[in-house]
Amino acid sequence: MLRSKASLLPTRHILRRSLRSSAARLSQPFDPKAIERAEDEVDVCIVGGGPAGLSAAIRLKQLEREKGNEIRVVVLEKGSEIGAVVEPRALNELLPEWQSMEGHPLTQPATSSNMLFLTQNRALPIPHPPQMSSKGNYIVSLSQFTRWLAGIAENEYGVEIYPGFAGAQLLLSDTPDSKDPWGNPVRSVRGVITNEVGLTKDFRMKSSFEPGMAFRSKVTLLAEGAHGSLSKQAIQTYDLRKEAEPQTYAIGLKEVWRVDPSQYKAGTVQHILGWPLDYQTYGGAWVYHMDEGLVSLGLVIALDYKNPWLSPYRELQRMKHHPFFRTLLKDGERVGYGARVLTEGGFQSLPKLAFPGGALLGCSAGVVNIAKIKVHNQASEGEEAAPADMSSYDAAFHSSWVRDDLYEVRNLRPSFGTKLGVWGGMLYSGIDSLFLKGRVPWTFKHHRPEHGPVKVDNTSSLDSSFTEKASKHSPIEYPPFEAPLSTDLMTSVTLTGTNHAEDQPVHLRVIKTKEYIKELDGLKNPAAGAGIGAVKAEAEIDAVSQEDVDAERERRIEHVKVNVGEYAGLLGRACPAGVYEYVDVEGENKGEDSWEGKKLVINSQNCIHCKLCDIKVPTQDITWTVPEGSGGPKYTVT
Repeated sequence: MLRSKASLLPTRHILRRSLRSSAARLSQPFDPKAIERAEDEVDVCIVGGGPAGLSAAIRLKQLEREKGNEIRVVVLEKGSEIGAVVEPRALNELLPEWQSMEGHPLTQPATSSNMLFLTQNRALPIPHPPQMSSKGNYIVSLSQFTRWLAGIAENEYGVEIYPGFAGAQLLLSDTPDSKDPWGNPVRSVRGVITNEVGLTKDFRMKSSFEPGMAFRSKVTLLAEGAHGSLSKQAIQTYDLRKEAEPQTYAIGLKEVWRVDPSQYKAGTVQHILGWPLDYQTYGGAWVYHMDEGLVSLGLVIALDYKNPWLSPYRELQRMKHHPFFRTLLKDGERVGYGARVLTEGGFQSLPKLAFPGGALLGCSAGVVNIAKIKVHNQASEGEEAAPADMSSYDAAFHSSWVRDDLYEVRNLRPSFGTKLGVWGGMLYSGIDSLFLKGRVPWTFKHHRPEHGPVKVDNTSSLDSSFTEKASKHSPIEYPPFEAPLSTDLMTSVTLTGTNHAEDQPVHLRVIKTKEYIKELDGLKNPAAGAGIGAVKAEAEIDAVSQEDVDAERERRIEHVKVNVGEYAGLLGRACPAGVYEYVDVEGENKGEDSWEGKKLVINSQNCIHCKLCDIKVPTQDITWTVPEGSGGPKYTVT
């Protein structure tokens, strides 16, 4: 194996891989078992450059400085760069002097907050739960906040940040070196392998090919966001959900507008229930008046929705046709669009946070307080984490205010899934949030589908099991687009800055996550990234057997058979970036990877990394893996 010294690693300002392939490799088939990798030794490797990962990096540096120590902390972020409402409690603890720091983006305090209930034509004020109050909070672009926090981590604390490096696989010890709580021998996490870059779609090495690097670390912290690839691997490997409820999710779609000055009310925060969602679908909307005349608006839809004809994107566009939004956005200009999944399971769905060699942070752990819809818990996860021993991390978390915060609202979201229904859930949540404040002796479990018990393992989604057959529902007739108020999907996707190279391996695999993890574990010198085990042309790639090719083809045919035959091609409507299409196949290609003339096409270059497909697909056979770094969405104002 090749080993690189720390001094040879790229800095954040010169982001280049340290190794280049020789010209002789050009166009050769990629064999993951034969690749030699550069390695680097670090104290802490953090995967994910969002608020949770960066805050953990800063706090670890602070703790060690207090002891007179210096440690190497590396943050890997798959994006090329490092509006939400931010509750500053955790930030106050992390950086008490933040308000005096130059360039901080928390310049727009929330001045007022209220809640509305929309009917098709009216906006009615309703009581505002105290947990959703924005008093003392700030309205800020999350991307701008993260960039500022990255600057603090790097310049003030010496954290090494490597954008464009996608953590693609956990690096495990060669042999069992620890035991789980039940006494079983386990292999510990010893770091992270980043993905290869410079592969063609058919897995040949380009002249730009560079192998992934192995970052060996004493502690590995996963802060990838909701439903991250490495987090799923850790949760499965160490059975971290053994004593927890399944995680549940929602999809959040956001737009940022520059509105007419007559409609702009700096610091106003509005939360919205009701239309356009029906009474069987849990969700809500928001409007945040940010700094400099910008307004963030969006719609959150729980992914346990039943109707496969529903399109989250079209629901957002339809919502803007409401008189309330027409007035707000008249003569305005849309400047940003984005989407991502959110964890909704809350306290009941918290997995065991620590595992041998590391821990889950932020949304990877599921610490979102869905009642607040704010960034507040993210910045405190690294607070109690010792850099060499994570055994006390769970205990520290459960004695913190973050745990108490989640416990107080533990019954709000699950109440909508009880026999009380949506209206009963609203009534219960109102009483609980206004008066009971979680001080009750019961804890609701997450509801299950009406058709009976569903077995959910560490890698499958409970939300997908709620999807009903298309035959039970009628297609939804959405209104035509009214540009610039509402536009087609591809027009919106252009605002995300997504730019995946078309000639790279498809990072959206048609394979169950559990099978994919077995693939990773089965490679002696595992490759990282989407290339592992993916289908390749039989005549072109010598390293892949005909058996592998046939297995992939059968998976695709079965996927189309179920998802088109029973669910009317749900992903073609559900994906907020137009990645999935079920197209007609004619002529001599009709039988190849198709079912009754329909074939799955994955436009992976459009992917904005929201993870909806991995969670919502009824067959649970889409696995999101990391693409080449730097190609995903480049959010600037969202």
